Amino acid sequence: MLRSINQITYAHEFQMGNMRVKQPLPSQDLEQVSPFILLHHAGPDQYKPGEYKNRLGPHPHRGFEPVTFIFNGKMHHRDSMGNEGFLQAGDVQWMTAGSGVIHSEGPSEKFSEEGGTIEIIQLWINLPSKHKMTSPKYQDIPSSIIPEFFEDENKIHIKLVAGEFKNINGPASTFTNITAMMVDFEKDANFNFPVPSNQNALIYLLEGRLKFEKSEIVKLSMIEFKNDGEEIQFQSLEKGKLLFLAGEPINEPMVNYGPFVMTSPEEIKQAILDYEQGKMGSLDF
Repeated sequence: MLRSINQITYAHEFQMGNMRVKQPLPSQDLEQVSPFILLHHAGPDQYKPGEYKNRLGPHPHRGFEPVTFIFNGKMHHRDSMGNEGFLQAGDVQWMTAGSGVIHSEGPSEKFSEEGGTIEIIQLWINLPSKHKMTSPKYQDIPSSIIPEFFEDENKIHIKLVAGEFKNINGPASTFTNITAMMVDFEKDANFNFPVPSNQNALIYLLEGRLKFEKSEIVKLSMIEFKNDGEEIQFQSLEKGKLLFLAGEPINEPMVNYGPFVMTSPEEIKQAILDYEQGKMGSLDF
């Protein structure tokens, strides 16, 4: 049975540092789609050599997983666990904040020198209460190890970051059942994605136009589907790209305050105290 659309939301835009960021989740109409909490889409923005040097300085996280998808550009990551990553187009950074970590991120030194286009998505994924205080973990997932699939006579190019597709698993290790796919497509491509009925499903359209039955979806829109089937079908009206997400909901209380996502106000207060007392480590830049 095919899934139907529950609602469509359009990403509102705001300034964050040197970048304009689009945010379809959360929005006025869509607070969260468990386990997915937040999605920020930055770019595509073009920079001249030496023009972009802005870096998001050291900041803490606890209780969830911030995941970064690199569509264009070169990014540099550092954290208080001693991890350092240099990512480029097609790579993914999957970080488990768990009990607490401090990290910083921004364009790599090479990108700042050469200039170019930057386009990234950062997705926040909730953790179940039993895993919120797990040890922090960093997964650097280069494009070279992400399984690729070509569908509909090569009109659709799928990169499977997490979950299972055609009996193959994506490289990301997750705490709950999650599917994440980066998808490029040509005009008149016909999509057919299987989704377990117990999972919530989202599509965020970075570029292009899609057609679902009688609905036309424009770029920078997020589609939330009803849990009324096990298959999603649609057609592309022009060339573009999207992020496909599905995940088993976490049916627990959620309280978020800035960079902390926990299950109660008391846990949030403890997270702030632990950060102020240096229990999440330290990072100089």
